[in-house]
Amino acid sequence: MTPLGLSVDELKIALGTAPEVNNGSSYGNAFGTNFAKNACHNNQRTQDDEESAIKKMPGEIIYRDSSTFLKGTQSSNPHNDYCQHFVDTGQRPQNFIRDVGLADRFEEYPKLRELIRLKDKLIQDTASAPMYLKADLKVLDLKTLGTKFDVILIEPPLEEYSRAAPSVATVGGAPRVFWNWDEILNLDVGEVAAHRSFVFLWCGSSEGLDMGRNCLKKWGFRRCEDICWIRTNISKPGHSKQLEPKAVFQRTKEHCLMGIKGTVRRSTDGDFIHANVDIDLIISEEDEFGSFEKPIEIFHIIEHFCLGRRRMHLFGRDSSIRPGWLTVGPELTNSNFNAELYQTYFAEAPATGCTSRIESLRPKSPPANSKILRGRGRGFLRGRGRPR
Repeated sequence: MTPLGLSVDELKIALGTAPEVNNGSSYGNAFGTNFAKNACHNNQRTQDDEESAIKKMPGEIIYRDSSTFLKGTQSSNPHNDYCQHFVDTGQRPQNFIRDVGLADRFEEYPKLRELIRLKDKLIQDTASAPMYLKADLKVLDLKTLGTKFDVILIEPPLEEYSRAAPSVATVGGAPRVFWNWDEILNLDVGEVAAHRSFVFLWCGSSEGLDMGRNCLKKWGFRRCEDICWIRTNISKPGHSKQLEPKAVFQRTKEHCLMGIKGTVRRSTDGDFIHANVDIDLIISEEDEFGSFEKPIEIFHIIEHFCLGRRRMHLFGRDSSIRPGWLTVGPELTNSNFNAELYQTYFAEAPATGCTSRIESLRPKSPPANSKILRGRGRGFLRGRGRPR
């Protein structure tokens, strides 16, 4: 028997995975019919028992959900039973995490808040004009872009998304082209990455965690972080429709793998990276059903961390065009990329630089002679939810 009170065969029939045996009549169909009849009979018997209990004990109250116990407190959840609250209302547990927005996240940390403000201003002042190129990445030779990039953000249209939302697999009225991991693996990312550089690869929440690591390895990167995006549904609570076939649980998170190429150390390469400014967790509202947009916070994390100004976004869209970035993808509607002009943007200042105030405010790594074990390319972002 399973924890649900069903045998293995009954559970297979309930999930629709039981094989049919044709011997004059379908065993699976017959057994499924009997199972459904028994379930209906048991449900009717349960209802009869409840009605009988109410008649016998008129002073007793029957609770059919936990909504009665989720009222009257600031969090609307005095028992912290967020799982049951999700079952009853569709409100995901992550909806109740406080201070997740960029505006109020550092309210209790004035120095960190000032650091973020100063870095955002410096990034804005040093950002190059946005450039974008509409191109089919299956045939485009990335080396023709003529630049070695400090940061490459890859947002592939994974087949995983088509399984979760097959009815919205279109863009601009045309069928959306989804990529499998073999096609992503064949992207020549390593050839356009600088000798010290970073790649950020969105890999979904399924097989992509393993396949993404294979891509990083082939491209010449070492995995150093896993940024997790937790999707909330505060504005439209309910149970997600984005379920893979025969799935039991709902996936409400995605992963972005971060890889490093070359030698970059937190303690000595302050001209190229500022570590420990952000955390490796994004909590934000998911878009409408069928949207493939990723949180804009991933751009903030990258720009705060890496001071290199040569940034490229693969599989970008019109909505993701951003100052300081070259956006390349088949879903763009126009192009303005000029390779020669683009290279002139970085001739004098390949990095954003740093002010004395930012240097005094940013978190520092332990000194070189410290006995604390120093990570070799690991731990560039602060841990999930860990206070500064």
